[in-house]
Amino acid sequence: MDFHHVGVAVHSIEETAKWYVNKGYDMTETFNDPIQKVYIAFLKRSDSPLLELVQPADKISPVSNILKKSGVSAYHFCYETDNLQETIEDMEKQDFKVLIEPVPAVAFNNRKISFLYNIDIGLIELLEK
Repeated sequence: MDFHHVGVAVHSIEETAKWYVNKGYDMTETFNDPIQKVYIAFLKRSDSPLLELVQPADKISPVSNILKKSGVSAYHFCYETDNLQETIEDMEKQDFKVLIEPVPAVAFNNRKISFLYNIDIGLIELLEK
């Protein structure tokens, strides 16, 4: 697996991005992902990890719960993998639970993603290469 990005739960992509853009990050367009019920934008800077700002699209979005509990915060790490299903099966053997089965992701040109959780590791997003 190759590291891809850090996911950050935000109330407002526009408001959070202002600070990062002021620090030299470039922001992508904002994507609406109706499957995940979120809006997503990426912040890039050559000397820093890619950041994914994730804003809930409505009150039932899973990101709404993260914001209620923790406020604006990093909440997942994403890794790219050559074989999504094989990686999921391997991670399940390491006590990860699949929270979201593979689904297409608008922000990644409909490449599939999956979310897994391990109590000692946290939330991991897998992205097919």
